[in-house]
Amino acid sequence: QVQLVESGGGLVQPGGSLRLSCTASGFTLGHSVIGWFRQAPGKEREGVSCISTSDDSTYYPDSVKGRFTISTDTAKNMVYLQMSSLKPEDPAVYYCARVKSMGKDYCSGYGPAPRNWGQGTQVTVSS
Repeated sequence: QVQLVESGGGLVQPGGSLRLSCTASGFTLGHSVIGWFRQAPGKEREGVSCISTSDDSTYYPDSVKGRFTISTDTAKNMVYLQMSSLKPEDPAVYYCARVKSMGKDYCSGYGPAPRNWGQGTQVTVSS
């Protein structure tokens, strides 16, 4: 049974940093594409990062490029999202997902839906 469990969300001040973690189980992380998505109240879900564990290729939309970094530790079945320089527009529920393929269509949140989703973790940015 595939499971994705996020952790690490919380309250951070504008300009601050936060690291989200995703614990994966039930599938081989070493040959997968994992994405982080977010959804704020009243807004559509959007992808903020993807990584292919086969070749370490990554995807970031312009809104987070240079501020967010996705990484994996396949030995621990973990995927991380390091977020820095957090802005008032970043608060949302952040979800880890097992994506069907690499690329903007799959990682943006507007294309084919991921195979599996985690339950989400809340990120709040406020002073």
